[in-house]
Amino acid sequence: MTTTYSEALASLGRDAPSDQSLSDLVQTITGRPDAEPTSARVEPVDYPIGTPSTQELLRVTGTARLADGDTVEWSCFLKKLQSARHWPLIHLIPEGFREAFVQNLPWQLEAAVHRSDIATLLPDGLRLPKLYRLNEYDDDRATLWMENVIQAPGIWPMERFERAAYLLGRLSARRQLHLVKPLLPRGDVETPGVGLRYYTNGRVVRSVLPTLADDQTWRHPLLSAAVCNTGDHRLRDDLLELAERLPAVLDALDALPQCYQHGDASPQNLLVSRDEPDEFVVIDWGFDCPQAVGFDLGQLLIGLAHAGELSPAALPAVHKVILKAFMEGLAIDGMDVTEEQVTYGYLGSLMARSAFTALPLELFANPPSPAGIAIFEQRVDLTRALIDLVSPIN
Repeated sequence: MTTTYSEALASLGRDAPSDQSLSDLVQTITGRPDAEPTSARVEPVDYPIGTPSTQELLRVTGTARLADGDTVEWSCFLKKLQSARHWPLIHLIPEGFREAFVQNLPWQLEAAVHRSDIATLLPDGLRLPKLYRLNEYDDDRATLWMENVIQAPGIWPMERFERAAYLLGRLSARRQLHLVKPLLPRGDVETPGVGLRYYTNGRVVRSVLPTLADDQTWRHPLLSAAVCNTGDHRLRDDLLELAERLPAVLDALDALPQCYQHGDASPQNLLVSRDEPDEFVVIDWGFDCPQAVGFDLGQLLIGLAHAGELSPAALPAVHKVILKAFMEGLAIDGMDVTEEQVTYGYLGSLMARSAFTALPLELFANPPSPAGIAIFEQRVDLTRALIDLVSPIN
């Protein structure tokens, strides 16, 4: 008797596979042509979605029976992509900037990654997740059916930061401007720094900096308590002084040696498989345009601290390790740059992208609580650590 799983997977909507399609999928995932699904279910992924181009994250899991009667488990990861025009919070973008925002957010980038030859450029130790299926629709939406990477437990040791930085350095050297093109060609995307400038002029200059300059911001109970508890009463002045240097830093970044890089190389996007702990599965590529060499180190440094999984006090030590390892990776693949150039590209990009946005001002809507104040204290410490790191650059 044929088992139908359409009801179990009905919540996938138009992405729900037919019975035959599900059988084909399970056979691909398990690598067993005799596997026939015996159960299937959809599970939401408990992970905060931080980009308007991601509609939903899901896992589809189940069991299958083999020809010899054995039962195996199978799973895959679904990422539903969308144009920013479908983002439920698009109304928060001022109307005059809305269409430009939609056009400048390359929601198709991850699909383009899997269509590209980037896998042939990845050094040993970096790989893409397996792509099982890609559903594309004519309403500016798509769904990726990918390998469900079971991640190794525990925090990142320093050696893992070091290895990640080394491999990112090798990747950057292999994606210099004279060697490759954008993964998703469009508009002026080949202009150095265009992505970082767009982000900085919008998110930082038009939104965050006016808020940081406002006296009321620093009187909010959550932030004022955190500043008092940490004793960092110079934080506001130091941020605003740093902001005055931002235009010159952006100009200097554009004049540095450029590469196409991962673009969002936080540890959260460098998955470490439980079965292959020395390998990184690379997901969620971003900033598909030339960036100053060293750009990727910023997110590698700050990603876990921003998530509250790494103490801001650890950042100086991580900084030293990843800078050295990145330089070694660049050199091994033949990119001849100075440590001064890489340091500026790394810290200048980190300043523009992260130093002014580390305070979680979006949480002001929450009522003050000890837990809320603790979050702000950690982010005050993180902001101070970033200021101290980036302040030496001119």
